[in-house]
Amino acid sequence: MVTKQMRDLPDNADLRRADSLAREIFSDVANKWALLIIEALGERTLRFSELRDEVEGVSHKMLTQNLRMLERNGLVDRKVHPTVPPKVEYTLTEPGRALRATVDAICGWTHRYLGHIEEARGRFGT
Repeated sequence: MVTKQMRDLPDNADLRRADSLAREIFSDVANKWALLIIEALGERTLRFSELRDEVEGVSHKMLTQNLRMLERNGLVDRKVHPTVPPKVEYTLTEPGRALRATVDAICGWTHRYLGHIEEARGRFGT
């Protein structure tokens, strides 16, 4: 279990502690938009409008908020080109690419168990 492995970690790395940095980071990246943005960027560099097209259903506001959060946490690099109008591109950093492996695993798990989950929801009545 993950929490048992954390006994020797500093307080800011303990997900069980409400005031830990680890929990804050976990909360930041474990939301659907952040996961979808990381997945969409993959190994590519994309402009804001390209990202918005890739992540169907995300609003301008949510995409902006999540990109800022990912940049703040060092997972996405934002590059502004001095053109008129400004050209802004987003790329995953090395830690962002490392997180992408986990995101890919979550996507794979979703595809693998989608039928099972649909059946369970049907039995549950939702």
